[in-house]
Amino acid sequence: MDASTLTPSLIAALIGGYLLGAIPFGLVITRAAGLGDIRKIGSGNIGATNVLRTGRKGLAALVLVLDAGKGAAAVLIAGALVSALVSAQVSAQASAPDAMLAAILAGVAAVVGHNFPVWLKFKGGKGVATTLGTLIAIAWPVGLAACATWIVMAALFRISSLAALVALAAAPVYALVLDMPVVAYAAGFLGLLAWVRHHENIARLLKGEESRIGSKKN
Repeated sequence: MDASTLTPSLIAALIGGYLLGAIPFGLVITRAAGLGDIRKIGSGNIGATNVLRTGRKGLAALVLVLDAGKGAAAVLIAGALVSALVSAQVSAQASAPDAMLAAILAGVAAVVGHNFPVWLKFKGGKGVATTLGTLIAIAWPVGLAACATWIVMAALFRISSLAALVALAAAPVYALVLDMPVVAYAAGFLGLLAWVRHHENIARLLKGEESRIGSKKN
């Protein structure tokens, strides 16, 4: 597939991934449930951890699944569409790298969309669930290893932000160990973005003031 054909496909993957990621499921679902604006509760974040502070575990679980799902969906849809486009034009030998690139770009764009949604004046969440969903769809061994790291850290310390920071920092390492350098680059970028988005949480962690899972505080 030549660059003139591939480039529009990659641009479409970026735009489509961003728009999918920008859907604020946490805000939509809590409003639909009659809980008002989730941005005025707890930390003000639109993610599952803050939804959990409403006391509605079922809603928090739903938001978690949907936020992770939109990252995975962006990856799978972009990869499938570009693969189909390539196969229709040239030999299937070129489809794997082209489709993989489109899938990665769409997943990264979905995380950026979650963090900076155009619908909410670019004030969104921190992208942990969307990042994990994206990683699972791009390379499931890396994604599942990162999820397992989150679970272990959350069980040990009961601090969601700490679990997320460790899990996403470990993801590129897992990718390198599994000899997936391209995935490692993507995971590294997403991990860095998550660390930047968690700067306030990091400050509270250093002060020993970060809230624990289930707390109604910030």
